[in-house]
Amino acid sequence: MRKVRFSPLSYFLVVALILMIFWPMVDNLISDNIDISKAIGMARNGDIKSARFDGDRLLIEAEEGNGTKVYRTVIPPELQNSFYDNYLKDGVEQGKIEFTARSISKDGFFKEVLPYIFMTLLFIFMMNSLFRQTNSQSKEASDFAKSKAKLFNQNSNSKITFKDVAGLEEEKVELYEIVDFLKNPSKYAKMGARIPKGVLLVGPPGTGKTYISRAVAGEAGVPFYSMSGSEFLEMFVGVGASRVRDLFAVAKKNSPCIVFIDEIDAVGRKRGSGLGGGHDEREQTLNQLLVEMDGFDKNQGIIIMAATNRPDILDDALLRPGRFDRTVTIGLPDIRGREEILEIHTNNKPIAKDVNLKNIARRTPGFSPADLENLVNEAAILSARKGDIEIKNKTFEEASIKVLAGPEKKSTVITEDEKKLVSYHEAGHAIVTKSLEGTDPVQMVTIVPRGSAGGFTYTVPENDIYYHTKTKMLNEVVVLLAGRVAEELKLNDISTGASNDIERATKIVRLMVSKYGMTSEIGTLDFTEEGGNLFIGNAITHSKNISENTLNSIDKEMKKIVDECYQKAKEILTEKDETLEKMAERLMEKETIYKKEFEAIYNGNYNPEDFAEDKLNIF
Repeated sequence: MRKVRFSPLSYFLVVALILMIFWPMVDNLISDNIDISKAIGMARNGDIKSARFDGDRLLIEAEEGNGTKVYRTVIPPELQNSFYDNYLKDGVEQGKIEFTARSISKDGFFKEVLPYIFMTLLFIFMMNSLFRQTNSQSKEASDFAKSKAKLFNQNSNSKITFKDVAGLEEEKVELYEIVDFLKNPSKYAKMGARIPKGVLLVGPPGTGKTYISRAVAGEAGVPFYSMSGSEFLEMFVGVGASRVRDLFAVAKKNSPCIVFIDEIDAVGRKRGSGLGGGHDEREQTLNQLLVEMDGFDKNQGIIIMAATNRPDILDDALLRPGRFDRTVTIGLPDIRGREEILEIHTNNKPIAKDVNLKNIARRTPGFSPADLENLVNEAAILSARKGDIEIKNKTFEEASIKVLAGPEKKSTVITEDEKKLVSYHEAGHAIVTKSLEGTDPVQMVTIVPRGSAGGFTYTVPENDIYYHTKTKMLNEVVVLLAGRVAEELKLNDISTGASNDIERATKIVRLMVSKYGMTSEIGTLDFTEEGGNLFIGNAITHSKNISENTLNSIDKEMKKIVDECYQKAKEILTEKDETLEKMAERLMEKETIYKKEFEAIYNGNYNPEDFAEDKLNIF
C-alpha cells in the first residue's frame, strides 16, 4: 500500500502544537515545588530576588548558597492580591524584588482555550489530508483496472495506409472490405450483410501483422486502439476482466473504430488445459472477452483485430463465427514482395548506383519484412562505421551474412589443429552440396567463427521454395552429414562441431518418417503428437495414440535413412578427395572463399593468381 504523505505545513503545525502543550512542563524541569508557607518564609527573610504570578502559580527566584534557584508554589487567584500586599509589596517598592504578573482572564484563554482550538483545527487538517490521500489511492486503484489500450492518432503525420505496406497484396485485398465497411456501413446494411466482428491475423513473427492492422485503420480514417494480450493480465484476479469491459466500453463510445489485440494467445489459450481449474485470472479474462465480443451489434462499427503466431493453442470458442469470423494468414513475402519492402526501407537512405534491390530480394528467400528492415539498417550502420557516404552493394552483402550467421569473431584465437578440422568440415559441406543435384548454389565458405558456429557454408536458393520433395530433403541430410564425414576421412577422428548438423538432420528425417509419410516401412501415416504438450495438464492427462512397436519402427527407419545418407556423403568425398584437400588447404590459407573461387577449385581449373584480391561475389 502506498504511504500517506503530509505537506510541510502539517509537520510545522504538529511541532507547534507539541510546543504549546508541553511548554508548561519546562517550568517543571527547571523549578522545585514548595508549599506556600515556605514561600512566605522566603519573603520575610528577604531571600526572594524576583517573583512572577503565572495563572494560579507563583514562580520565585531566590538566593541559595552562591547562586539562585527557582521555586514554584500554587496560590489561588483570590489570594494572590493579599499575598502580594503582605509579603511582596514592600520588597517591590524598595527595588529588592523584581515582580511581574499576567492577568487571570488572559492567561486562561491562552492556557486553556487556545490549545483546544488549535488541536481541533489540526485534527481537521490532518483528517482532510488523509481523506485526500485515500481518494487519490482509490482513483489509482480504479485506474489500475482500466484498459491500457493505446490510441493511435490517424490524422497525424504518422498515419499508415495500404501504400505503406509492401509484399502483402492479397492480404490487403482481403482486408479492404473491412475498410469499405467502416467508410460505408449503410451499403452493407441495405444488403443485410454482417461484416465480420473479428479478424484474426496469423503468421510468423515479423511478417507485419500489427503494421497492416494500423494500415486498415489509416485507410478507413477511424481510431485505432492497440493493446497486447499480456496487458490484460495481472496478479489480482478480476483485473483482466475489468480491463476487457473498459476496453469495449471505450470502443463503443468511439465507434466506428478498430480494436487491435496483439499476441492474443497470451489471454486466449484453450481453457481447461492446466491444473488450476477455471478460476485463474487468465480464464476469467478470456470468458469476459468472449462475452464482450457477443455484446455489441453486428453493424455497430467496431472491428476486433488480433494477431498471433500460435493459432493452434487458441480456444475454440474464440474462433467460432460471431467472434473471430475470419482468419487472414500473413506469410513470408515472395521475391516481388521482398523487393517492394526493400524499396520502402531504402527510400530515405543514400543508396549507391551499383545496388540492385531485385538481386538482393532474389538472394534473401525466407526473410520476413522485419528481417529485411534489419538488413537495410545493418547495411546503413556498416556504411556509417566505414565512413562511406553511400550504402554500397558490398556493404549489403556483408550485412546479409551478418544477419544470417552473426558477426565475425576475428579476435577468436584457434589452434592450427582446430583450424584444420574446421577447414575439412566446411569443405566437406561445400563439395557435397555442389555434387548433388537440386541443391542450392554455394555462395561462400568460411572458417571464421560467426555466432555459435566455428565455420559457415553459405548457400542461396535460386528461387522461392514452397514445397520440399523427398529427394531434396534426403540431399539436405547428406549435406548436413558431410562435415562429420570429412572429419572422419581426413583426420581419422570426429568432433563436436557437427552437433548442430546432426540435430537438424534428425529433425528432417523424423518429419519424413512420422509426419510426411515418405517411407514404405511406416507408410502414409502421421504419427506426430497433435499440437504438442503445450501445458503440464495436457502432459499428465494425454494418452498415447502410438504403440511401442510403431515407435520402434520409426526409430529403425530413421536410423536406416541417416546411415544411407552418411554412406552417400562418404562416397562423394572419397571420390572428390583431391578437391577436398585443395579446398581445405585454401581455407586454411585464406579463411574465406567465395562463389567463383569455390567453383574454380571444384572444377579443377583453379589458379590462385586469378583470385588474389578478396572480392565478394554473392549478389
